[in-house]
Amino acid sequence: MKLSEIKKTLETVETVNFQLPNGNFVPEHFHVTEVGLITKSFIDCGGTVRKETVVNFQLWDANDFDHRLKPNKLLNIIELSEKVLGIEDFEIEVEYQDTTIGKYDLGFNGKDFMLLNKQTACLAQDQCGIPSEKPKLKLTQLNADSANSCTPGGGCC
Repeated sequence: MKLSEIKKTLETVETVNFQLPNGNFVPEHFHVTEVGLITKSFIDCGGTVRKETVVNFQLWDANDFDHRLKPNKLLNIIELSEKVLGIEDFEIEVEYQDTTIGKYDLGFNGKDFMLLNKQTACLAQDQCGIPSEKPKLKLTQLNADSANSCTPGGGCC
């Protein structure tokens, strides 16, 4: 989800809820402790120099049961961050402390914001020699070498 998308969504929702990939929710008394701009410069395994920029939200379970973040308040925090930090319309990455600090992509299911598991990937598959997909074989296509294979009732298994 891009920053422009969350801003539009915050204008239409009554509450701000974040659901974890396991179905649990971030406690409703969480705080957004940071809205920032993170730029990562790196070299992939194929030797290509890359740069990635995301808007980072950090959620914190504050044990402050008297407050609940309203959509308008989060929108104000985002707009202030855009103005002060010069943030553009980048993808959002969310940090949340579970058993360790997790980094999540952000989605929306029509009611709640969804913290989505991030996945690693090889960015230079064409240079690594790793096939993009494993070849699929049908069992009927396998050539049974009778000297090196078991047969049902043959006693070799």
